[in-house]
Amino acid sequence: MKWLFSNDAPIYTQLIEQIKVGIVSGAFPPGERLPSVRDLATEAGVNPNTMQRALAELERDGLVYTQRTAGRFVTEDKAMIETAKRGLAERHIKTFLAAMLRLGFRREEIMSLLRQEAGEEGTDDAGFGM
Repeated sequence: MKWLFSNDAPIYTQLIEQIKVGIVSGAFPPGERLPSVRDLATEAGVNPNTMQRALAELERDGLVYTQRTAGRFVTEDKAMIETAKRGLAERHIKTFLAAMLRLGFRREEIMSLLRQEAGEEGTDDAGFGM
């Protein structure tokens, strides 16, 4: 997994988001054992305490669970994963819309641009031009 961080949010919240993306995209499949906190922290280049905080939050959300002596695992609850996927999508859409509105676009113009982009040749699997 490639870890990317920005300066506009705390690292632990960025870790939560990136691990969620890994879960909803299948990089961390349902039921899979996650690497140890130390291994994930090393891979991401963060302090193990920061990674522990992010994983604890994901556990509170129900996306991961701990089995004593066996480690942490991704939930097998596909509905929960789908809910997390939708939540991530909604957050990205709100961010996108806010940015477009700041650029001076009206909602109708934004929708027109999206329809135009979705209808172009050379689209990806989601139907958007690449």
